[in-house]
Amino acid sequence: QMQQEGVKPNKFTFISLLNACASLQALALGRLLHAHIFDRKIGLDVVGNALVGMYSRCGSIDNARENFERITERDVFSWSVMISGYAQCGDVETAFKLLLQMHEDGVKPNKAIFITILDACASTGALAQGKMVHVYIADNKLESEFDVGTALINMY
Repeated sequence: QMQQEGVKPNKFTFISLLNACASLQALALGRLLHAHIFDRKIGLDVVGNALVGMYSRCGSIDNARENFERITERDVFSWSVMISGYAQCGDVETAFKLLLQMHEDGVKPNKAIFITILDACASTGALAQGKMVHVYIADNKLESEFDVGTALINMY
């Protein structure tokens, strides 16, 4: 309808639509939007995180990773979306490797990333990785954070 009325979608329109596709797990529609974004030459620096999130939440983790790798300036949110995608797919090993890579790249993880990985460790029985994350949490004095502490208790 926007296009019929001559209104051009902007980056915020595409981000909202990609988030809606992710919520509905509408992968086919998300791929159409991705093609439209590509045709309009909207850079991944603008919609990259939304694309990664959409593909991850729709279960297309390979497409999510491909788009993640194309983001040139990854912030904590970029890393969080990709790590969460792997964790939700039950691939704790890759999520943990990304956490280490994130640290090596000089990006400081936030509480949400730790909680996501701890929850994935709990659901998959990956106690060894969970203990390593616990050490990192303790080193950064995050154990006293209520939600992090709850995730630790759940993991153990």
